[in-house]
Amino acid sequence: MEHPKNISPATSAIIIFLLSIGVLYIFVWSPISNHLLPFQESKCINCTAVKFPVKDELDLALEEAAMANKTVIIAVVNKAYVEQSVDGETTILDLFLESFWLGEDTRELLDHLLLVAVDQTAYDRCRFKRLHCYRLVTDDVDFGGEKVYMSNEFIRMMWRRTLFLLDVLRRGYSFIFTDTDVMWLRNPLSKLSLNGTKDLQISVDKYNGDPRPEHNVINTGFYYIRSNNNTISLFEAWYSKKDNSTGKKEQDVLQDLLRKGIFGQLDLQVKFLETKHFSGFCQDSRDVKEVITVHANCCRHISAKVSDLTTVLRDWKRFKAKVTTFPESASNITRSFRWSGHRGCWNSWKNNTLIN
Repeated sequence: MEHPKNISPATSAIIIFLLSIGVLYIFVWSPISNHLLPFQESKCINCTAVKFPVKDELDLALEEAAMANKTVIIAVVNKAYVEQSVDGETTILDLFLESFWLGEDTRELLDHLLLVAVDQTAYDRCRFKRLHCYRLVTDDVDFGGEKVYMSNEFIRMMWRRTLFLLDVLRRGYSFIFTDTDVMWLRNPLSKLSLNGTKDLQISVDKYNGDPRPEHNVINTGFYYIRSNNNTISLFEAWYSKKDNSTGKKEQDVLQDLLRKGIFGQLDLQVKFLETKHFSGFCQDSRDVKEVITVHANCCRHISAKVSDLTTVLRDWKRFKAKVTTFPESASNITRSFRWSGHRGCWNSWKNNTLIN
């Protein structure tokens, strides 16, 4: 039998390389490698798996808008508040945003405003304005048109808003809630207690100086609330009354709970905001150098709100222009300042027909 001739060094190197590739395949990539090398299996009996929870759209929206202390400014809008009517010159949303531009130390607060849209038109308008936006979807309900004060659809929308805000509290975010018919003329953080001593600071229709809850008529159109177990319990108790409160808006139900002592039962620290600072059409602030917000409360229709809030911003611009032009007369200008009458809203009550 003939023996093979001597193999050249180059051929030997190729054979060794191919054999090495074969061994690597068997022990590393081959399906049988797990049987040959059982120690490669990544089983750890006593280890706790690290979970990475997936953030939903609301988590991301809140995170983007929140201040460093997890506080966010929240407003809810629908089509009627963002879309200009045929005869209208502006919208509630445009007036709301304009107030941040005209206000003192308020422009940067828009970075922390989360606009919650209850219909697609409102969401599209929010995105067009490049704000922080969240689309709140409610199955089988159209919240797009004007919801006249105390109509059935108005009441349903207010309860949906309450449930959403409960969700925000449960996620650990404190917030300033504001209706979009509230004009921000100064930064409210200068007057709100943010040191953790107050759980809820809420506006009132009329301020009588009495700190007792049962002696104040609250207004849920503007308030600051901290996220904690007590405030979450408050919102849970509040929302639980929805189906047993026919004909009442959510604000009325909270007022009933207040009078029955729920704030004391939950050990809530509550402050009622003076209308001197947080005013409205129900009770104007008489001190323009102290006013922070102006709310178009005690008003029924959007067209009336647009008209009277336009006048509010006009009064504010005139006041600021006079003070800037005649600084030496600032005290006299301030002392003589008066808000124009809210005629559109006063007249809105003459037609008491509700639209369901």
